[in-house]
Amino acid sequence: MKASIELTMSPLQDDYEQHIIKFIKTLRDSEFQVLENPLATQIYGDFTAMMSFLTKEMAKSMEETKAVLFYMKVVKTDRHDYEPFF
Repeated sequence: MKASIELTMSPLQDDYEQHIIKFIKTLRDSEFQVLENPLATQIYGDFTAMMSFLTKEMAKSMEETKAVLFYMKVVKTDRHDYEPFF
């Protein structure tokens, strides 16, 4: 099943930028379509494969940071080509 996932990573430490950049680069190198904006990153693809990938990569990020928050929104459909109609 196709899905769209929006992620925001918030490391709770002074050197937060390097952790966010590393995580985004990992997403970019994945098999999934990735779109970025200043507030969040969206990835699109197969739900099960994305969740498996994200579980592994989020765990790595958690091991490398003192404390980190991940905000995630999941939509059951691939919305990468969404364009407003108004």
